[in-house]
Amino acid sequence: MLEPIKNNWRVLLLAVVVVAASVALFAPQFGPDTAPGEDTAEAQQGITNLQYGLDLAGGTRVRAPLVGYTATDVDFAGDVPADAARAVADGLDGVSTRDVNANAEERAIEVTDQSVTEAEFQAAMDASGYEYGSIRSGVTQETRDVAQSVIQGKINEAGLSGGSVQQVQSITGEYFMLVEVPGEDRSDVIELLEERGTVQIDIAYPTDDGTAIQEEALVQEDFDDIGTAAQSEQGPGAYVPVTVRNTAAEGEQSPAHSFQQAIVDRGFPSAYSSDAAQCDYRENPDDVSNPCLLLTVDGEVVNSFGMDSDLAASMGRGAWADTGNFRLTTGEFSSAQTISINLRAGALPADLDISGQGTSSTISATQGENFRIYSMITGVLAIFAVAGMVFLRYREPRVALPMIVTALAEVYALLGFAALVNYPIELAVIAGFIAVVGTGVDDLVIIADEVMSEGDVNSRKVFDSRFRRAFWVIGAAAATTIIAMSPLMVLSLGDLSGFAIFTILGVLIGVLITRPAYGDILRRLLTVR
Repeated sequence: MLEPIKNNWRVLLLAVVVVAASVALFAPQFGPDTAPGEDTAEAQQGITNLQYGLDLAGGTRVRAPLVGYTATDVDFAGDVPADAARAVADGLDGVSTRDVNANAEERAIEVTDQSVTEAEFQAAMDASGYEYGSIRSGVTQETRDVAQSVIQGKINEAGLSGGSVQQVQSITGEYFMLVEVPGEDRSDVIELLEERGTVQIDIAYPTDDGTAIQEEALVQEDFDDIGTAAQSEQGPGAYVPVTVRNTAAEGEQSPAHSFQQAIVDRGFPSAYSSDAAQCDYRENPDDVSNPCLLLTVDGEVVNSFGMDSDLAASMGRGAWADTGNFRLTTGEFSSAQTISINLRAGALPADLDISGQGTSSTISATQGENFRIYSMITGVLAIFAVAGMVFLRYREPRVALPMIVTALAEVYALLGFAALVNYPIELAVIAGFIAVVGTGVDDLVIIADEVMSEGDVNSRKVFDSRFRRAFWVIGAAAATTIIAMSPLMVLSLGDLSGFAIFTILGVLIGVLITRPAYGDILRRLLTVR
């Protein structure tokens, strides 16, 4: 019982890989993650768990840089980076310290306010007294990494299945954010990306001289638990349930307690002692009669509201901060959805220059489906062409047929891997599959030629000796392919990375699994002792 398994374990390993690939391709639990409000059938594109990229599913591609300027080789002279950023921000009119960042590791100071020119930033750097090397367009690596994470979060929270974000670098050294969202219109994607997503709560309150003052009360980082947008139970409008953080470092006051104190100091408990009191900010923003809460997104007031009498009383007693539960109300459900997305994903550290240096393109769903069909036809024709040439070369089904089956098993295993990791299938990936078929059959031909080069093989010992010689040649060729493809895999070259990844993976599967399995099959078919 153990002898057949010992002699054919490579074939059994190949069979296990094929079964595992089948599970990854067709088992529902390995399907793509479902977005909120989307079921598994909607997320799964077809009868398999494969996901298709922009080329084959249609959708939108946006390539845009982050807006900003960076001073490089900054000498902080032992100062805290935050102090250096504050000094530079003081030299820029109307620029908040949130839009100036100092990075000690990269020895850089950057400004991300799109209204600041390069000359103004240079003057502010000179006035700050910090020595620096040069001013360049763009932002730091840390900011790009944060922006990539935030954009991916926005895509995921918006339920745009299959969307991807990556950083790419042009020949001139500029960095761009490349965003691809299959199956979505350009306008929807642009609208999502153009919003920086800075959400905060301000308080507008009247003063003794009759004017209104607006001050910051809660910023994005103060919100802890963020719920999903919901329609209001009473009347029109919608809301996002949130929890304001009620924990803080020792010696500091938590955001919930700070907000509660601000509410009390601005007179909310007395102004809203009954539900009849109203916020009149919308009618007269410069002269409000009662204090109001303002919900702002990217500096624009999207809603103003008063406060429920019970909530105002709870804050007056100092009890509200223990839980920190709060509702951000909006006039429309779509606005509540946008706020929920921005709070969950976070705010972009810099704006994307989509209308300036950015480019965007859209592939229709029909065009993507056509590409899918044509790619399938091309793949089938390639397989038949290879099969025909192999049969013409050997004219022996016992040599050629296992060769074709083994090569197809290799591609099938790659498809299973793509389904398992939810890697989107694109034209470049399909090109990698075709390359794997070509190089795989080349290696199998080398094996067949070597073991049959001196006539029939009857002895397994002779077969094993010839097979080892062939395998050394195959191993050297595989190493060469991996070395040649590695730069394409690690560099930010867009679709070429997918081509390189699946070509290298196919070569590894071939050398470690399919080529040895083909050798065992040939040995069993060609030898008698």
